[in-house]
Amino acid sequence: MKKIFKYILYTIGSFIALVICYLLAAFIFSNITVNKDFQLTEEVSIYLLSNGVHSDIVVPVKNEIYNWETIISPKDTKGNEQEFEYVALGWGDRGFYLEIPTWADLTPKIALKAGLGLSTTAIHATFYHQLEENEDCIKINISKEEYQKLVNNILRYFKTKENKAILIETDANYGLTDAFYEAEKRYHIFYTCNTWANDMFKKSGLKACLWTPFSKDILNIYQVKSK
Repeated sequence: MKKIFKYILYTIGSFIALVICYLLAAFIFSNITVNKDFQLTEEVSIYLLSNGVHSDIVVPVKNEIYNWETIISPKDTKGNEQEFEYVALGWGDRGFYLEIPTWADLTPKIALKAGLGLSTTAIHATFYHQLEENEDCIKINISKEEYQKLVNNILRYFKTKENKAILIETDANYGLTDAFYEAEKRYHIFYTCNTWANDMFKKSGLKACLWTPFSKDILNIYQVKSK
Protein backbone atom coordinates (compact mmCIF):
# COMPACT_ATOMS: atom_id res chain seq x y z
CA MET A 1 0.00 0.00 0.00
CA LYS A 2 2.87 2.33 0.86
CA LYS A 3 4.47 1.70 -2.55
CA ILE A 4 1.22 2.54 -4.33
CA PHE A 5 0.86 5.74 -2.28
CA LYS A 6 4.47 6.72 -3.05
CA TYR A 7 3.92 6.03 -6.75
CA ILE A 8 0.80 8.24 -6.77
CA LEU A 9 2.67 11.03 -4.98
CA TYR A 10 5.60 10.69 -7.39
CA THR A 11 3.26 10.86 -10.41
CA ILE A 12 1.45 13.92 -9.10
CA GLY A 13 4.74 15.58 -8.14
CA SER A 14 6.23 14.90 -11.56
CA PHE A 15 3.18 16.35 -13.29
CA ILE A 16 3.29 19.50 -11.17
CA ALA A 17 7.03 19.86 -11.85
CA LEU A 18 6.45 19.55 -15.60
CA VAL A 19 3.71 22.18 -15.52
CA ILE A 20 5.98 24.54 -13.59
CA CYS A 21 8.84 23.98 -16.06
CA TYR A 22 6.47 24.57 -18.99
CA LEU A 23 5.16 27.83 -17.57
CA LEU A 24 8.66 28.96 -16.64
CA ALA A 25 9.92 28.26 -20.17
CA ALA A 26 6.94 30.15 -21.60
CA PHE A 27 7.69 33.13 -19.35
CA ILE A 28 11.39 33.21 -20.24
CA PHE A 29 11.13 32.66 -23.99
CA SER A 30 8.10 34.92 -24.46
CA ASN A 31 10.13 37.77 -23.00
CA ILE A 32 12.90 37.32 -25.56
CA THR A 33 12.02 39.32 -28.66
CA VAL A 34 13.27 38.33 -32.12
CA ASN A 35 13.47 40.52 -35.23
CA LYS A 36 14.03 43.55 -33.01
CA ASP A 37 15.03 45.67 -36.01
CA PHE A 38 11.47 45.37 -37.44
CA GLN A 39 10.06 48.77 -38.37
CA LEU A 40 6.43 49.63 -39.10
CA THR A 41 6.10 50.29 -42.84
CA GLU A 42 2.79 51.53 -44.18
CA GLU A 43 2.58 49.37 -47.30
CA VAL A 44 0.29 46.54 -46.17
CA SER A 45 -1.97 46.57 -43.10
CA ILE A 46 -2.57 43.31 -41.26
CA TYR A 47 -4.09 42.65 -37.83
CA LEU A 48 -3.30 40.44 -34.88
CA LEU A 49 -6.63 39.31 -33.42
CA SER A 50 -7.17 37.49 -30.12
CA ASN A 51 -10.18 36.21 -28.20
CA GLY A 52 -8.03 35.96 -25.07
CA VAL A 53 -7.05 32.35 -25.71
CA HIS A 54 -6.49 31.98 -29.45
CA SER A 55 -4.67 34.20 -31.97
CA ASP A 56 -5.64 34.84 -35.59
CA ILE A 57 -3.63 36.63 -38.26
CA VAL A 58 -5.90 38.93 -40.27
CA VAL A 59 -4.87 39.76 -43.84
CA PRO A 60 -6.46 41.58 -46.80
CA VAL A 61 -8.65 39.22 -48.83
CA LYS A 62 -6.89 40.48 -51.93
CA ASN A 63 -4.25 43.02 -52.91
CA GLU A 64 -1.49 43.35 -55.49
CA ILE A 65 0.60 40.75 -53.69
CA TYR A 66 -1.87 37.93 -53.17
CA ASN A 67 -5.55 37.08 -53.62
CA TRP A 68 -6.63 34.61 -50.94
CA GLU A 69 -9.68 33.71 -53.03
CA THR A 70 -7.37 31.70 -55.25
CA ILE A 71 -7.19 29.08 -52.49
CA ILE A 72 -10.17 29.74 -50.17
CA SER A 73 -13.51 31.43 -50.78
CA PRO A 74 -16.24 33.32 -48.90
CA LYS A 75 -18.61 31.01 -50.79
CA ASP A 76 -17.39 28.23 -48.46
CA THR A 77 -19.17 29.93 -45.55
CA LYS A 78 -22.76 29.34 -44.44
CA GLY A 79 -23.70 32.92 -45.33
CA ASN A 80 -22.30 32.57 -48.84
CA GLU A 81 -21.47 36.29 -49.04
CA GLN A 82 -18.84 37.30 -51.55
CA GLU A 83 -17.49 40.78 -50.77
CA PHE A 84 -15.16 41.05 -47.77
CA GLU A 85 -12.12 43.18 -47.03
CA TYR A 86 -10.26 40.90 -44.64
CA VAL A 87 -9.87 37.27 -43.69
CA ALA A 88 -8.65 36.05 -40.29
CA LEU A 89 -6.59 32.87 -40.43
CA GLY A 90 -5.94 30.65 -37.45
CA TRP A 91 -4.35 27.21 -37.23
CA GLY A 92 -5.04 24.64 -34.53
CA ASP A 93 -6.13 21.21 -33.43
CA ARG A 94 -9.08 19.95 -35.42
CA GLY A 95 -10.78 18.44 -32.37
CA PHE A 96 -10.61 21.72 -30.47
CA TYR A 97 -12.02 23.63 -33.44
CA LEU A 98 -14.84 21.28 -34.39
CA GLU A 99 -15.83 19.50 -31.18
CA ILE A 100 -15.54 22.20 -28.49
CA PRO A 101 -17.98 25.06 -29.04
CA THR A 102 -17.36 26.11 -25.40
CA TRP A 103 -14.73 25.16 -22.82
CA ALA A 104 -17.46 23.24 -20.97
CA ASP A 105 -17.40 20.76 -23.87
CA LEU A 106 -13.70 19.97 -23.44
CA THR A 107 -13.12 16.30 -22.66
CA PRO A 108 -9.94 14.64 -21.32
CA LYS A 109 -9.75 12.56 -24.51
CA ILE A 110 -9.71 15.60 -26.82
CA ALA A 111 -7.28 17.47 -24.56
CA LEU A 112 -4.91 14.50 -24.36
CA LYS A 113 -4.96 13.87 -28.11
CA ALA A 114 -4.30 17.54 -28.82
CA GLY A 115 -1.58 17.91 -26.21
CA LEU A 116 0.31 14.86 -27.44
CA GLY A 117 -0.07 15.65 -31.13
CA LEU A 118 -2.26 12.62 -31.84
CA SER A 119 -4.98 14.34 -33.88
CA THR A 120 -5.10 16.29 -37.12
CA THR A 121 -5.19 20.04 -37.57
CA ALA A 122 -7.34 22.62 -39.32
CA ILE A 123 -7.17 26.21 -40.51
CA HIS A 124 -10.08 28.40 -39.49
CA ALA A 125 -10.86 31.26 -41.88
CA THR A 126 -13.21 34.05 -40.83
CA PHE A 127 -14.14 36.79 -43.29
CA TYR A 128 -14.66 40.40 -42.17
CA HIS A 129 -15.91 43.59 -43.79
CA GLN A 130 -13.99 45.77 -41.33
CA LEU A 131 -12.18 45.42 -38.01
CA GLU A 132 -12.16 47.77 -35.05
CA GLU A 133 -8.80 48.33 -33.37
CA ASN A 134 -8.67 47.64 -29.63
CA GLU A 135 -6.42 45.85 -27.14
CA ASP A 136 -7.35 42.48 -28.66
CA CYS A 137 -7.25 43.59 -32.31
CA ILE A 138 -4.01 45.32 -33.19
CA LYS A 139 -3.25 46.81 -36.58
CA ILE A 140 0.29 46.23 -37.83
CA ASN A 141 1.67 47.99 -40.91
CA ILE A 142 4.32 45.99 -42.72
CA SER A 143 6.28 46.10 -45.96
CA LYS A 144 5.27 44.34 -49.17
CA GLU A 145 8.28 42.04 -48.84
CA GLU A 146 7.33 41.04 -45.30
CA TYR A 147 3.74 40.44 -46.37
CA GLN A 148 4.86 38.22 -49.23
CA LYS A 149 6.87 36.14 -46.76
CA LEU A 150 3.88 35.96 -44.43
CA VAL A 151 1.63 34.77 -47.27
CA ASN A 152 4.12 32.09 -48.29
CA ASN A 153 4.54 30.85 -44.72
CA ILE A 154 0.79 30.59 -44.10
CA LEU A 155 0.14 28.86 -47.42
CA ARG A 156 2.47 26.00 -46.42
CA TYR A 157 -0.03 24.99 -43.75
CA PHE A 158 -2.98 24.45 -46.09
CA LYS A 159 -3.63 20.97 -47.40
CA THR A 160 -4.62 21.41 -51.00
CA LYS A 161 -6.17 19.50 -53.86
CA GLU A 162 -5.84 20.88 -57.38
CA ASN A 163 -4.37 24.07 -55.87
CA LYS A 164 -7.45 24.66 -53.70
CA ALA A 165 -7.67 24.36 -49.91
CA ILE A 166 -9.59 21.25 -48.84
CA LEU A 167 -12.83 22.40 -47.21
CA ILE A 168 -13.98 20.57 -44.08
CA GLU A 169 -17.70 19.93 -44.39
CA THR A 170 -19.08 20.61 -40.91
CA ASP A 171 -21.91 22.25 -39.01
CA ALA A 172 -19.48 23.38 -36.31
CA ASN A 173 -18.99 26.81 -37.87
CA TYR A 174 -18.93 29.71 -35.42
CA GLY A 175 -21.19 31.89 -37.56
CA LEU A 176 -22.17 32.73 -41.13
CA THR A 177 -18.79 34.06 -42.29
CA ASP A 178 -16.30 31.33 -41.38
CA ALA A 179 -15.08 28.01 -42.78
CA PHE A 180 -12.63 25.27 -41.83
CA TYR A 181 -9.93 23.74 -44.03
CA GLU A 182 -7.63 20.73 -43.75
CA ALA A 183 -4.18 21.69 -42.47
CA GLU A 184 -0.63 20.40 -42.37
CA LYS A 185 1.52 19.68 -39.30
CA ARG A 186 0.63 18.54 -35.78
CA TYR A 187 -0.65 20.53 -32.83
CA HIS A 188 0.90 19.73 -29.42
CA ILE A 189 1.70 21.50 -26.16
CA PHE A 190 4.93 22.91 -27.58
CA TYR A 191 3.33 24.04 -30.85
CA THR A 192 -0.08 25.53 -30.13
CA CYS A 193 -2.32 27.79 -32.20
CA ASN A 194 -0.53 30.77 -30.67
CA THR A 195 2.90 29.27 -31.28
CA TRP A 196 1.85 29.00 -34.92
CA ALA A 197 0.80 32.66 -35.16
CA ASN A 198 4.02 33.73 -33.45
CA ASP A 199 6.02 31.45 -35.75
CA MET A 200 4.40 32.95 -38.85
CA PHE A 201 5.45 36.42 -37.67
CA LYS A 202 8.94 35.28 -36.72
CA LYS A 203 9.63 33.55 -40.04
CA SER A 204 8.33 36.57 -41.96
CA GLY A 205 10.73 39.01 -40.32
CA LEU A 206 8.11 40.57 -38.03
CA LYS A 207 8.70 41.22 -34.37
CA ALA A 208 7.79 38.13 -32.35
CA CYS A 209 8.58 36.12 -29.23
CA LEU A 210 11.35 33.55 -29.33
CA TRP A 211 8.64 31.03 -28.35
CA THR A 212 5.25 31.19 -26.70
CA PRO A 213 2.17 28.98 -26.36
CA PHE A 214 -0.01 31.92 -25.25
CA SER A 215 -1.92 34.60 -27.13
CA LYS A 216 -1.24 37.50 -24.75
CA ASP A 217 2.53 37.31 -25.25
CA ILE A 218 2.37 38.12 -28.98
CA LEU A 219 -0.16 40.89 -28.35
CA ASN A 220 2.04 42.43 -25.67
CA ILE A 221 4.85 43.06 -28.15
CA TYR A 222 2.60 45.15 -30.39
CA GLN A 223 0.51 46.74 -27.64
CA VAL A 224 3.66 48.34 -26.26
CA LYS A 225 4.63 49.46 -29.76
CA SER A 226 1.21 50.95 -30.48
CA LYS A 227 1.12 53.24 -27.44
